[in-house]
Amino acid sequence: MSTKVSDHILERLRAWGVEQVFGYPGDGINGLLAAWGRAEDRPRFIQARHEEMSAFEAVGYAKFSGRLGVCAATSGPGAIHLLNGLYDAKLDHVPVLAIVGQTNRTAMGGSYQQEVDLHTLYKDVASDFVETVTVPEQLPNVLDRAIRTAYARRSPTALIIPADVQELDYSPPTHEFKMVPSSLGMSDYTATPTDEALRRAADVLNEGDKVAILVGQGAAGAVAEVQEIAELLGAGVAKALLGKDVLSDELPYVTGPIGLLGSRPSYELMRDCDTLLTIGSSFPYTQFMPDFGTRAVQIDIDPHMIGMRFPYEVNLVGDAKATLRRLLPMLNSDRGGREWQDTVCANVKRWHETMERRAALSADPINPEHVARALDPLLPDNAILTSDSGSVANWYARHITMRPGMRGSLSGTLATMGPGVPYAIGAKFAHPDRPVFALVGDGAMQMNGLAEMITAAKYRDRWSDPRLVVAVWNNQDLNQVTWEMRAMEGAPQFLPSQSIPDVQYAAFARSLGLTGIRVEKPEDVEAGWRAALEADGPCVIEFLTDPAVPPIPPHATWEQMEATAASILKGDADRGSMVKQGLKAKVQEFLPGKGKS
Repeated sequence: MSTKVSDHILERLRAWGVEQVFGYPGDGINGLLAAWGRAEDRPRFIQARHEEMSAFEAVGYAKFSGRLGVCAATSGPGAIHLLNGLYDAKLDHVPVLAIVGQTNRTAMGGSYQQEVDLHTLYKDVASDFVETVTVPEQLPNVLDRAIRTAYARRSPTALIIPADVQELDYSPPTHEFKMVPSSLGMSDYTATPTDEALRRAADVLNEGDKVAILVGQGAAGAVAEVQEIAELLGAGVAKALLGKDVLSDELPYVTGPIGLLGSRPSYELMRDCDTLLTIGSSFPYTQFMPDFGTRAVQIDIDPHMIGMRFPYEVNLVGDAKATLRRLLPMLNSDRGGREWQDTVCANVKRWHETMERRAALSADPINPEHVARALDPLLPDNAILTSDSGSVANWYARHITMRPGMRGSLSGTLATMGPGVPYAIGAKFAHPDRPVFALVGDGAMQMNGLAEMITAAKYRDRWSDPRLVVAVWNNQDLNQVTWEMRAMEGAPQFLPSQSIPDVQYAAFARSLGLTGIRVEKPEDVEAGWRAALEADGPCVIEFLTDPAVPPIPPHATWEQMEATAASILKGDADRGSMVKQGLKAKVQEFLPGKGKS
């Protein structure tokens, strides 16, 4: 039997080490599906419930494995559905390859069924590389280039393969004019700045008395170096959310998350420092960074992303680990007193005490902060966590203590709803021997999480560690937007847009043959978590939480939150005065104390 184009594509993916492709079938990729049958499901085809989920699963796989994520979809609507997940990959700098079908070449330009101009559609999301295969001889070059580009640029790339091309006999490019042969693989490489640039950066850092370090996911390969430079400079370290798992939160000078979902000590670190070192982060919220005039150095491997967000004095383009290794010997080892770092550590200790008190406050029925706080000490040392977007991301950011060996991520830049569960499924395929926890709100669970529990049930037997715990904060409110409306717009809750139904999430899980646990009382929270950890397969645990608990920004003052509480009383025909007064009291109760921030 002759080798078809579709056979060659799967063979080449295997040669690149691709072990699974997350996808959904359709007749635009029938040739590929037939090839999968001939290849005995190598690489494995992982069937999601929706193409968007396939893309999210590929992103989650890539984030937690460090390898290429691959997703596949049919022509027209299938290719369109991939877009949100691919934009998530683009904005969070994750290597993902999308393979999509297209109508037959003979029908193109004829307004044919499912004919969409995919090149135009994909030219932004896959701006680094998108190509349509029109003849067999374009392979393997365009596939190799798509994979190398995804790795090199840490971005999504796309191949568009018309249905009739998939069925053609494969013939490789020949040793002739206008043929483009190709080869497998690419070596590791390291970029580092010049000695002169490193000396200028060292001068800035050596002259600083109060150094703050901000790390993002780009510092993940430089954990020892970040810790060494923080201790050498007597610095505090704040973490962008995508860098939450870079350094252990058990280090006393790690101030935790930064930004609207951040911590008070991170806010104080940036407010009071005189020097900033940013490593591998494009954290976008300038208002949470030091005042302009603060001396600053940035390290980033991507020249395209360097020098943004802040007027840095020195911009070092290079790999974080290699750059720090060369920079460290240039820094003064005798810096005198440690008053600045001692202050940072004291602020961190006070913040942890504040968070513990807030998690212990009563709520109706369950304090959402208590749910995350109760999970934290129970997490295994090799746990992987995903968080969805929404108010649950606040509790993930502030109450989960990252320890060495733990991993965590969320949709950091796109901040889309819906990736929590598919990220977790992607993580299970990346690390089938590790427990995975997805922390999601009820809005995201209704949007697509429930359907993806079917995917979890389908593939549960492929994971050597069966633990996949999906925790749902059930407050029947699209809570983050509700609080944003109160705080930013001075508007009361708009029930037609914000109120969502009470769904029986645990019962749905049980209908799939999975474990389902519903927790309705605060005294049952810890026992619920323990039961979920002991489940012999995927588990959905839902907690009935209080939507009136505010995700207070770290920089909020008493006066600002008083104004937010007052906005709740503006009048809302759908809410009684007792409920409004209770919400106002709840906002005030969750502040650290009157006159304090």
